Order: sequence, then C-alpha cells, then structure tokens
Amino acid sequence: MDEWILQGVAHAVIAPGSRSTPLALELCGRSEISVHVFHDERSASFAALGIGLDSGIPAVLLCTSGTAATHFHAAVAEADLSNVPMIVCTADRPPELRDVGAPQTIDQTNLFGNKVRWFHDPGVASEDARHTWRSLASRTFSNAVSGRPGPVHVNLPFREPLVGVATALPPTHNGKYSQVIQGNSVDKNSLAQVVAICAESVGVIVAGRGCTRSVIQLAQSLGWPVLADARSGVRELLPEIVIGFDPILRSTVFASQNQPEVVIRIGEPPASKVLSQWISQLDARIIQIQSYDNVIDPDHSVEHTVIGDVDAILLDLSSLATPCKSEWLRGWRTADDAAQKAITAWASLNKSEPSVARAITEELSAHSRFVVSSSMPIRDVEWFGAPTPNVVVHSNRGANGIDGVVSTAVGVALASGSPTTLLIGDVAALHDANGLLGIMKRSIDLTIVVSNNDGGSIFSFLPQAATVDRATFETVYGTPHGVSFASLADAYGVPYLLADSAIEVGKAVRARGTKLVEVKSQRGENVADHEALNASIVAAIENLE
Repeated sequence: MDEWILQGVAHAVIAPGSRSTPLALELCGRSEISVHVFHDERSASFAALGIGLDSGIPAVLLCTSGTAATHFHAAVAEADLSNVPMIVCTADRPPELRDVGAPQTIDQTNLFGNKVRWFHDPGVASEDARHTWRSLASRTFSNAVSGRPGPVHVNLPFREPLVGVATALPPTHNGKYSQVIQGNSVDKNSLAQVVAICAESVGVIVAGRGCTRSVIQLAQSLGWPVLADARSGVRELLPEIVIGFDPILRSTVFASQNQPEVVIRIGEPPASKVLSQWISQLDARIIQIQSYDNVIDPDHSVEHTVIGDVDAILLDLSSLATPCKSEWLRGWRTADDAAQKAITAWASLNKSEPSVARAITEELSAHSRFVVSSSMPIRDVEWFGAPTPNVVVHSNRGANGIDGVVSTAVGVALASGSPTTLLIGDVAALHDANGLLGIMKRSIDLTIVVSNNDGGSIFSFLPQAATVDRATFETVYGTPHGVSFASLADAYGVPYLLADSAIEVGKAVRARGTKLVEVKSQRGENVADHEALNASIVAAIENLE
C-alpha cells in the first residue's frame, strides 16, 4: 500500500471478510487513502470501476477468499472493455489449504481469464522476498494505467495469524519505483532523466542479446566498460569491451573497489550468477534498455526501463552523454587484460571443459554462427571464451532449457547458410538426438561439439552436491547414461571424431563439413578445474601493481 500511495492511488473499496484482514487493516490505517466499505462484492466492484472511470487512477478493490471474488467478474469485464484502470486484490488461502476441502476456498488462479491486463500470485508473504514488494506494487499499478488501461488481478494468499505488527517497510526509491519510457522512436527529451542519472557518474554497461554495436559509441561517450556476454555481438578487442567479467568479479578485492553508481543493462541478462548477485548488492541505479515490452527485472531493482529501437536509443544517449574520469575504465581494462592472459595460459596447459570453450571461440571464423547449449556450455563460453568479433552467437536462454538444441543449430545453419558450430553437453545432445535425423541431406555446414562427461555436471556446482549422499546424487542429479556417441553418430550416418585435446577441437572447428566431435571429460574433475582456473584469474588480477 505504501508504494501504491507513492504511485498515486487515493481510494480503496473493501468488501468485508476475514482472510483479507492484513491488507484491509493496512488500508484503513493509511490517512492518504479514502476507504469505502460495501457489503456486497458486486456493488463494491462497480464502485471501484466508477472511481477509475472518473479519475483515471485505479482504486484498490479488495475481498476475502472464495466465491467473494467471483462477484467482481462483471465489473472486471466492463473495466476491460472500457479501458478503466483497477487493482483487484483477492485474498486467498495458503497452498496447504487448497484442494483439501478447506472452507471458503476455490481456485482463484487466473480467475478473470483474459479480461485482466496482468495476473500475478506472489505466494505467501515472506521476509525473504521483501525486496520484491515495491516492484510488485509498482508493476501492478503500471499495468493498470500504461498503454491500454484496465484491470489487474493480484491474488494474495495469507497464512494465519492474520493480525500482527508490521515490520519496517522496504526502502523507497526516488519518485516512482520504475519509470517506463516506451515508443517505436524514443525522442531525446524522453531520455533526459536517463542522461541526468548517468551524468558525472561511474557505471557499467551490461550487454546481452538484443544489444547493438552502438553500445560501443555509448561506452566511449560515458567512459564506461561494457560487460559483454556471449550473445551481445560485441565481444571484440576494444578498450571498452570486458569479456571476463565473471571471473574478474570473483575477486572480492576488485569487486569491492570498483562498484559503479549506475548500471545500464541492454537486452537479455548474461548467465553469470556472480554478475547478477554483484549488481543486486550494489547501491546503484539500474536502467534497462530493450526492444520489447516484456519485463526483464529479476532483481526487482530497475528504476528506468526504456523500450524501443535499441540502436537509436543508444545513439541518442551517446550524443547526450558526458564522460567520467578516465581511470574508471582503465581499471576494468587492466583487469580484463590480466584475466584473458591467465585464461589463455591455463587453458593451454589443461584439458578441461573451459579449455574446449576457449579453443572453439578462438577458431570461429568471421560471419560464422555459433550455437551454445544452456547449462555449462553457455557459462563456459561466457566466462572463459575468447573474443568473437563478427560471429553471431545464439543460445536458447528464454527458458534456459536443454531441449531441442541440436535442431535449433540445424535451423540456424539452414537460415544463415553460414558455417555453424554447436557446443553442447552430452545430456542436451541426447535430449535432441533426433535432430541428427537426415542431417547429412540438408546441405549445411554444422560442426557439433559434444562435451561428454557422462551426465549432468552443472549439478556438481550446486549445494545439492554437498548435502545429498553420493549414491542419491548420482541417481537424481548426475544421471550417468553410458551412451556411445560414436555409435550414435554412426546410426545417423554423421561423420565422427574423438578429440583428445583443445587443439584438436580447434582444428575440427576450422575444417568444413557436417560432423560430430566428441570431447570426453571427467564430471568429477569439472568443479576442481573451474575452481583452479578462477583462482588463477583472481590471482592475476590481485597481483597487478
């Protein structure tokens, strides 16, 4: 409610009930809100409709759980078709009381179907999620009033006791929680707030899928580094481009001494958890720039979202930006140079999965395509890959699944007509083995590099590896399969090569023609390899004079 008040909400309409007690008491306790109680839910909902209709500002409409919420339906339908903003809050039983015959409990999930602009159920309130509450409230309000106004439904399960003393509120932000600047062509006047935030500040630009080369010009204008992920299209040998950001930020010394005041995120986020956690812990202002209007804010921290032609937005920002102190970029540049030297040296001496990623990226030819599977391959390429100038990199990171990756690479090769390389883990390759069916008749140039450690190695990096007994871990997470990829390739008529070193992998990538290249590794050694490589990079950075 505190955030809705900041956004401009002035009225609440309440239909009495018990389960809605926490929010009802808060509404009644705020002098900024005019509270209107209606015994009948249908009347309450149409009163809320009238408030939104006249004022253009949504009223909060609240009821208890069960059939009470169904009586809102007619007013919600009218608000939908008449484009009237409304924030519909339905209290609900917690999950453990659903589907067990508990009184006053129905399925309230998507109760109003496609008649609402947005539906969300954040689950039972938890202190662990308190940092998300303001952004949830802000997004609710924004969806009710932005673009085509209309009703928004928030389903709020409350667990008993329903009364108590509220703890301290999460901190407020300057003005509204998140400003959205949207349009096919965002004019310079609309970007004034973003420019003002960046002025005389040190910052970083996080470039992901959806970025364009104009980010280089923006970085030069600001004097900021670009933390470029594998899919950004700008992993080049330029002073502004930093590609080893994940291992660099594993240095607690560097991470603490180089904290930005502003973070500009462009497009989709990188895979690096180290980067995302570092950003979430910063006292920095976050700006998101993207082409589409889907929400990209997993940390619930974005202050400004700019939606439109990314290239034009970056160029406009570049023309308005002023540079910060030169030593800011110099520190990042020096760290990345040290990181890249350390990666090259370590990879040349050690056979490992990171070494394979390094070897492939070093050998990709200009204008070729590189498809990277989710799980460990995308992380190894992002963290330890070499610069890939003029290489188009693809990865299915929308849902981060490992299904259909072979077929995705086939499709990329068919559409581009360019030499294409796929780096994929063994489990993902088996998920889509039928992607090899008929592949030799498709007139494509596709090199499939399978990193085979006989199971799911990414789980060895997770807490389960230390807490689950070994036998259970192998059964549930390790999932060894024992499949012969030589036999698999032979079954589909695909030329096969077993590469014993990163050098042989590099040669296979340079060679033209469709083929399957297997690189075997030990799953049990993978965590130690990553730890050793990261340690060498951190040491190189912290030993800089």
